[in-house]
Amino acid sequence: MVPTLFGRIQTRIFLLATVGVLITLAIMPLVLAGSGLSLGERYMVGFVILATVTVLGVVWEFIYHFLMQFRWEKDWPSLFGLITLLNEGVLVWILLSAEVVPFIEVEVGAIPFWIHFLVVWIGIWLFANGPMRVPFIRWRFRGGRLL
Repeated sequence: MVPTLFGRIQTRIFLLATVGVLITLAIMPLVLAGSGLSLGERYMVGFVILATVTVLGVVWEFIYHFLMQFRWEKDWPSLFGLITLLNEGVLVWILLSAEVVPFIEVEVGAIPFWIHFLVVWIGIWLFANGPMRVPFIRWRFRGGRLL
C-alpha cells in the first residue's frame, strides 16, 4: 500500500515525537558539550530544532505529495526518504542562521547542528524502515496512518 499524505504526516510526527525525542535526549549533552551552555539550555536548543523540523516537515509533506503525483506509482523509493534530509536540513539551518527560529537565544554552530540533525534523521529513517513494522503490523496497509 502506498502511504497516503495524512499517513505520512502522522508517521512523521509520531517518529519525531518518539524516536527523535529519545535520540535528542541521548545526544544533546554530548553535541553541545563545549559550548558553555547549561544542560537545560542544550536540551532547549535540541528540542526547538526538533519542533522546527516537525512543523516544517508537515509543509514538506504537501510539497512531496505534489511531486509524487508525477511519478507512475505515486510514491518515493525508500532512499528518497533518506536523501530528503538535504533539503530539509538546509532549510532548517538557513532559518537557524537567520535567527528566525523562536526560543533559540544562543549561537548554534554548524557542526553541532548537523550532528544532531543527521543522527536524528538517520535514526528515524532506520526505525521507520525496520523496527516500526513490528509493533505496527497494519501500518503499511492503512496507508501509513497510525490513527
